[in-house]
Amino acid sequence: MPNRVHVMSHGPHCLDGVAAAAAVARFYEGRAEVVPHFAGNNEIDAALRALALSPPADAELWITDISWKDPATDAHLRALSSAGVRLYWIDHHRTALERVRAGRVDVPFADSVLREDYAASRLVYEHLRERGRREGRLPAGFARFARVIEMADDNDRWLHRVPGSRELAWVVRELGPDSYHDIVRLDEDVAYTPRMSDARDRVGAEIARSIAVAERSRVERRVGDVTLVAAVCDGHPSEVADAWGKQTTATVFALYDARSLAVSLRRSPDCGVDLSHVAAALGGGGHAAAAGCELPEVRTALAGLVADRVAERLP
Repeated sequence: MPNRVHVMSHGPHCLDGVAAAAAVARFYEGRAEVVPHFAGNNEIDAALRALALSPPADAELWITDISWKDPATDAHLRALSSAGVRLYWIDHHRTALERVRAGRVDVPFADSVLREDYAASRLVYEHLRERGRREGRLPAGFARFARVIEMADDNDRWLHRVPGSRELAWVVRELGPDSYHDIVRLDEDVAYTPRMSDARDRVGAEIARSIAVAERSRVERRVGDVTLVAAVCDGHPSEVADAWGKQTTATVFALYDARSLAVSLRRSPDCGVDLSHVAAALGGGGHAAAAGCELPEVRTALAGLVADRVAERLP
């Protein structure tokens, strides 16, 4: 067994990415130290290249729920593999799968799972569960983590059939870097810590405020057969889009989040637009139904509007 296992996952504000990292930790519990690392899509190349692992102590690197774009990152991962680090990659984002099919990933993984049918956390969990069964060693604590994985998968695929999945995602977004330490300790009862309960209550109030902000800034445009709804929100763009999606059809939502300074793309349940392609064309990525990107020019435009209005009133 390895001495130390590293996990680089999407986060720390993403339930799917945090749960994927926690699944690896639960699998190796009592057998190896698991060191989690989290990065956003725009940080992943630098974060991976910053990993200076030293085998045999650092024996494995798992990359979950996230992918990179720079060929220099491929070269760094190849160097880690040559040094003796076993590399694993599990992802479900369409943009990542398309890069692999196009031959734009050149890394010798010990194993990989690249599929769209489930969220990354569920793919990680099921892969490790099968591996544990083959090896004849599956920690009892790993089985007790199945409910958390079910909730993460339900929320990330925007099904919301499992009670509490959306609220658990709220908590992770609110706690950020602290969320992993609470999530990794949850069992089948998903009993919140006091810190998690406080975060859930705060987020409920914040979502109501964000929806109100979005309503006041809402702009609609007709683009072919689709209605494009754009707005500024104060955090929680997914919840804003979910509330609006219940009231409209054939609609794409482009929500500029004043907290993350990024654009979240969502769609109404009946809409068939592949938002991962829209986001990729804007330098981002994601899923068909939920994607995002950064548009730095939006920040400049907002600053310009503020300057224009204030300048009108200056003596």
